[in-house]
Amino acid sequence: MNGNDVTAFNLTQHTPKSVMTVAILGAESTGKTTLCRDLAAHFGCPWVPEYMRTYLQEKWDNEQKTCTWEDLLPIAEGQTALENKLALQAQQTSGYLICDTSLFELMVYADWYYGNCPDALTNAALAHHYDLVLLTEVDIPWVADDLRDSPHEREDISARFAAELTRHHKSFLRIGGDREERVQQVVQWLEAFHS
Repeated sequence: MNGNDVTAFNLTQHTPKSVMTVAILGAESTGKTTLCRDLAAHFGCPWVPEYMRTYLQEKWDNEQKTCTWEDLLPIAEGQTALENKLALQAQQTSGYLICDTSLFELMVYADWYYGNCPDALTNAALAHHYDLVLLTEVDIPWVADDLRDSPHEREDISARFAAELTRHHKSFLRIGGDREERVQQVVQWLEAFHS
């Protein structure tokens, strides 16, 4: 299958206008998932897990194989489908949807690891919109697991995220500190949206 065949994968974002979306991006092991869980608990809203981790953990468990370029579009489609599904739930609850990653993060990692990114993924990543984009600081210890492989490159990867967000005119805020500080900071930012 042609990896750039946009018709082969559904990467269209469908978020109800009434739902405020928060995308949390960052290098591995910088507290993204923990922050998503904490914010979801605070607001009583759904959060979108990182589909890539589920997909690649299953691949690792079954085949002892890691991510390849050919996995990128199936991962992007899975992430988009999960986000669209949970956006409908968010509409019925608090109106917030917290996203642990986005296609933008997948695009940056594709360029980082493979030197290029499928056109369909790039186009979708740049088209998807979030009301608040957060970039996690590299201020917590790295924790190993089956999928993480860059304990010494987190600062460089974080810098790449910041550069790419800036280059593509995507506004973002940096988030750091301990768990409580991070949650309180995001709560303040979201409250400012409504004031």
